[in-house]
Formats: sequence, structure tokens, C-alpha cells
Amino acid sequence: MKSLAIEHLQKTYFDPFAARQVTAVHDISLAVAAGDFVSVVGPSGCGKTTLLNMIAGFLPATAGRILVEGRAVSGPGPDRGVVFQSFALFPWRTVLDNVAFGPKMRGMPKARRHEIAREYLALAGLVHAAERYPNELSGGMQQRVGVVRALANKPDVLLMDEPFASVDAQTRMTLQEELTRIWAERKPTVLFITHDVNEAVFLSNRVIVLSHGRVLDDIAVDLPRPRAWDALIEDAAFKTLAARVLQQVRAA
Repeated sequence: MKSLAIEHLQKTYFDPFAARQVTAVHDISLAVAAGDFVSVVGPSGCGKTTLLNMIAGFLPATAGRILVEGRAVSGPGPDRGVVFQSFALFPWRTVLDNVAFGPKMRGMPKARRHEIAREYLALAGLVHAAERYPNELSGGMQQRVGVVRALANKPDVLLMDEPFASVDAQTRMTLQEELTRIWAERKPTVLFITHDVNEAVFLSNRVIVLSHGRVLDDIAVDLPRPRAWDALIEDAAFKTLAARVLQQVRAA
């Protein structure tokens, strides 16, 4: 686990429909400590995904810089794992080989990468599905595979772009609880993008609210862990925090 620092980050691009330059991210600076879990929320078009894509190295920054443990990011790299909204699994590979893919690309021998893959599948309760193919799994199981596939490559920072948005509400709550459990065990540094205020508060230690490509608020989430929906759904402190975040998102 390593720290993530964003310093005066900006992204400007030419919009051919508007025939003008558009700034999607305005001078954002924030720090995520090693092993922290930080969510970013805000209305559509506020720059959340653009920010994540720059941190991942998929988009170049117009200005500013991104540092992982003090090292500047200049493109994609194994130090940053990404979990997308779509499951993005290789349909021709088994679950085991999907999870082992990162270690394979790093040159690990087959026996060792399968050992690592089984360790992470066990973490997500998926050992029984190791020899199955993605199309044989439910949406929730596929997304759990996506999460542990990213973790199996042991990235310094885990970037998650609305990873649970495409599953039903009950599955989503289960995945959120699974993610908090896995995070508590392994403590990866996580930056999590979401539209869901309750999800952000449930998962995180801090919630960043973006507005028009700028940081509007940085809200600490001081709720005890481990977290479970049965305990928090009617909790007064949780409701107060969620209401504060929602108020800021609406203001954005």
C-alpha cells in the first residue's frame, strides 16, 4: 500500500460540438494516505471519471501532477489497479486464470500465479468457482472476480469506477459489505468513484465532493468498522453524514 497525491491537476479538451475548449478538471489537489479508503461523489459531468482516468494513466493531464508514493505517474502501470463498472473479464479464461492474469504478465510461473489467484478467490469466497467461465457466473460474482483480479496484482493504489452500479440493489449491498471486509484484511489504498451517497459513506473513511471539476468538500467519515448494512441502515450518525454529503452534492 502506498500514498496517492494529486497536485493542481487540470484537464482541458476541445469539444467539437461546442467548438470550444472545455475544462473538465480545475486545479484539483488532494492526498490519499497509504491504506486509506476515499470516495469521490458529485453530479454527472463534474469530472469524477476524468479524474480517475488521469490517475490510472489513461488520460494525460493538461497541468499538474499525480504521485504514487512520491513517484510521478506518466501512464498506465501495475502500481495502479482499476476496477471498472463493466465486469471486463476475459470470457475465454476461467475465473482462476482471470485472477492470475496480472501475476502472469509480471512473469510469475504458473504454479505461483495460481497459488496467488486461489488466495484472493478465497478472500472473496469464490474458490468453488475457480474453474468456471465468466458467462457461468451471476453479475455479482463476476464483479467480485473483477475486484480480486485487480487486488491479485498487488497494486499500490486501487482505483474503482462505479464498480457496483450495474448490479441489483441487494447484490450491491452484499458487494459493499464484501469490499469493506476485504479492505480491512488487506488495507489497499482505494479511490472509489460513485454516484451513490449512501455507498460512499458506507465504504469510506473520507468522501470528496466534486463540483464543476473542483473539490467542493472533503468530509471525514468517523463510523466504526466492521460495517454492515443491518447495523447502519437506521444509525443516526450514518444518516447525518449521508444527509450532509447529499446536501453538498445537490449544491454542486
